[in-house]
Amino acid sequence: MPRSWDVFCKVIDNYGDAAVCWRLAQQLAGEHGGQVRLWVDALAPLHALCPDVSADCTQQRVAGVEICRWDASADSSAPADIVIDAFGAGLPEAYIESMAKRTPRSFWIILEYLSAEPWVRDHHKLPSPHPRLPLERHFFFPGFVPGTGGVLREADHARRRAAFEADSAAPARFWKELGFEVPAATATVVSLFGYENPAAEELLRAWADGERPIVVAVTQSRLRPALSAFFGAETSNGASRRRGSLEARFLPFLSHPRYDELLWASDWNFVRGEDSLVRALWAAKPLVWQIYPQQEQAHTAKLEAFLALYCAGLDAPMSAALRALWHAWNDPGWSHAPLGVSWEVLRQDPGRLRLHARDWTDRQAEAGELAGNLAQYCMERLK
Repeated sequence: MPRSWDVFCKVIDNYGDAAVCWRLAQQLAGEHGGQVRLWVDALAPLHALCPDVSADCTQQRVAGVEICRWDASADSSAPADIVIDAFGAGLPEAYIESMAKRTPRSFWIILEYLSAEPWVRDHHKLPSPHPRLPLERHFFFPGFVPGTGGVLREADHARRRAAFEADSAAPARFWKELGFEVPAATATVVSLFGYENPAAEELLRAWADGERPIVVAVTQSRLRPALSAFFGAETSNGASRRRGSLEARFLPFLSHPRYDELLWASDWNFVRGEDSLVRALWAAKPLVWQIYPQQEQAHTAKLEAFLALYCAGLDAPMSAALRALWHAWNDPGWSHAPLGVSWEVLRQDPGRLRLHARDWTDRQAEAGELAGNLAQYCMERLK
């Protein structure tokens, strides 16, 4: 029986929160037959991710999802069967009151952030009573191992990626449609998306001073000023800059489908946060993740937990080099190996890393897919 869903999203990390909620809402509506409302407190990021979404409309329907502006005037009188509090950012108090009065009461899910830490499995699906009202919240943890919620992936993703990979002209078409020449066959193509990073200059210098040509596709992000400083020039969309063996191409903001194509067209993907990490993992290419920085280096344990999973199966030298590269990219104080040295070690055998990325992606399917796991859990509880 189809159920109604309300997904509440507060945009904190610019595009990442909106991206996860938008993907989830579309899957619940399109793949699981749900009646889905997505409440967002900032529509501009959603418009950037999906141009069909108007940033000025308070209520609209796109891709089978009703999108509502979440502000003080939001209607709290008719809560859905299932309510998702994305990332524990909270729900409107009046809406919570309506959830408690509803017959039957709404089923409340707190969708947590993605983590590879071992404790996640033990806390997945745990209930927590509301301190004042007859409501129970249930924590749902995305994760990378069985016993967690899994990660998002649309039902047609594997088919779309396979079609892109099978079409030898697809990468060239992608670059030409963006206004760039096709990279030389000898070049290593890298997509670059990140937060501000003091390690950026060191990596860019290693690429520029290296013997092999590198084409880096720079998406719109807070990392761009570091590129401007490195090249000593502005980095407007559509421009390209060269220094030594490095060519940087500055891309316009890419919609979700277009960003997937960039990941598929690249040999390496540097990504940040949660949503782009998951997309890079499903792209099955070597990657480097810049985790969201937290106070007192709390993110370091989360990074190491993921590396423990991701590096399983790699030989010791390759694992050590990959760990060193990831840590140096995330922690300016990391001094075990310079970025350039780690990159050069990994560059020597790209085939092994590509095979590892493909195998890891195939194994990831064992944890299940987040939207499907969430829908199944809620249906079982609401029988």
